[in-house]
Amino acid sequence: MSHIVTIQTQIKDVAALRLATNRLGLPEPVYGTYKLFSNEATGWQVQLPQWRYPVVADVETGNLAYDNYEGRWGNQSELDRLMQRYAIEKASLEARRKGHTVLEQPLENGAVKLTIQVGGAS
Repeated sequence: MSHIVTIQTQIKDVAALRLATNRLGLPEPVYGTYKLFSNEATGWQVQLPQWRYPVVADVETGNLAYDNYEGRWGNQSELDRLMQRYAIEKASLEARRKGHTVLEQPLENGAVKLTIQVGGAS
């Protein structure tokens, strides 16, 4: 039986965040307090390509702090790529922890199809 799942992503797992940044070729996230345009944010910092300020993930709440000035200081598609990759890595980690096999298939439209075989070896 097949199921379609829609995931609303919150960044709450540092290991999955590290895997996501690695797969995207980004610097590894670093914990600290970081300056945004008009305030500061504390959490796991990810520097996206061509972004003036970092994205800062609070893994306790799952919230992100960032300032891209409606795309003028950073392309939203870079953040979208990070969120997609994080969701893939988190779902894959959880499935493998439960002993399932995960198959990842990129689709032409930029989406990614994950097939999780219940009970399969990883």
